[in-house]
Amino acid sequence: MSDSIADIVNGVVDGSLGDDQVIDWLQSVFENGLDEKSTIALTELMRDSGQVLTWPKEWEHLVVDKHSTGGVGDKVSIVLAPALAACGLKVPMISGRGLGHTGGTLDKLESIPGFRVDLSIDEMQKQVERIGLAMVGQTDSLVPADRRMYALRDVTGTVASIPLITSSIVSKKAAEGLSALVLDVKHGRAAFMEEREQAEALAQSMADAANGMGITTSVVLSTMDQPLGCAVGNALEIVESVETLCGRGPHDLEELVCVQAGILLAASGIVADMEEGALMIHNSLNDGSAFTKFLDMVESQGGNRNDFASDHSMLSSLGLLDDNLLSTEIYVEENGWIKDIDAMSIALACLELGSGRKTLTDNVDHAVGAIIEAQVGDEIEIGEPLIVIYHRNELPDGFSESISSAFSISPEIVEVETRITQIIG
Repeated sequence: MSDSIADIVNGVVDGSLGDDQVIDWLQSVFENGLDEKSTIALTELMRDSGQVLTWPKEWEHLVVDKHSTGGVGDKVSIVLAPALAACGLKVPMISGRGLGHTGGTLDKLESIPGFRVDLSIDEMQKQVERIGLAMVGQTDSLVPADRRMYALRDVTGTVASIPLITSSIVSKKAAEGLSALVLDVKHGRAAFMEEREQAEALAQSMADAANGMGITTSVVLSTMDQPLGCAVGNALEIVESVETLCGRGPHDLEELVCVQAGILLAASGIVADMEEGALMIHNSLNDGSAFTKFLDMVESQGGNRNDFASDHSMLSSLGLLDDNLLSTEIYVEENGWIKDIDAMSIALACLELGSGRKTLTDNVDHAVGAIIEAQVGDEIEIGEPLIVIYHRNELPDGFSESISSAFSISPEIVEVETRITQIIG
């Protein structure tokens, strides 16, 4: 079947196949699937449809990246990439924008005044060589086959196909010239794949494709039922990322960063195993080296590192001290322990404030969002802060009540569980 796949990919790129022909093929894959060999062939052909990055021989084995299927408050990449660079790896991270209830790494980074995500390939490669990392958007020269195929999948309802998702994600990561990759595949009510079985199937497919292309790949399955960390909203998530880079972040965020980065350090031969790698990453978050790499990236990509010299300057530069930005605090109404926080409810509320996009052409208000003051497992009392909402206009009637209903409170102690449900590879 590889010959026919090659004909499809070539026809997509050179325009010799019309939309109807490509759609017929996409629908066939959506309905009938592809076997592992054909999925790998499709992924390789999509990777090779554009430029594939190459790196100096002396450190090409240190080039790594991660990908997340997305979620609410997921700012792992912003912490993980500088921490990896601080530990000696090279991270050419090509990220995306948010759509719907999931946030995008590029939108978060663009909260930083002057920060450029539109680096050319040459600029990105030189920056990675110089400081160890770059976080940018996809360029026209990388995987052009995916842009047209994804646009057609989006309008024909063929997005949720495991072979098509696999080839789309892995081809873009493979085009970065990686030696190792970690995939964070989420499941839960606010995840793209709600059921764990679906997430496992997608995880195995992506791991098989990437490993089949010579990229050492592992998958972390993690839950996306509650928001990750405390901050939801672009600028607010940058603040929380900085806190984590300085060793003061929430436990669930730090755990995902340390485990995923530890896997990559082990895969690259820097350490003996994931546990040793996780400790190395943890140390970089506490000794200032990861934060320094973040500041180097900000400066290299057009921002001002002095914006992060103090909490006040950071909040000011991110627009969180803007006189036009309003805040509303919502308080606990019963005693007990936080049992659950509905991530989807929080995300949709923030989306209504303008923190994300309902369509690709929507503008994003980087400053609006929410800070969750009480986490799962916390003991709470009536009158304590539950969540703070940052907004531009007066909140609609019933908004506060709707946000409060996202929190479930138990009269009994609630044990806090890890978000990681499985590691594959």
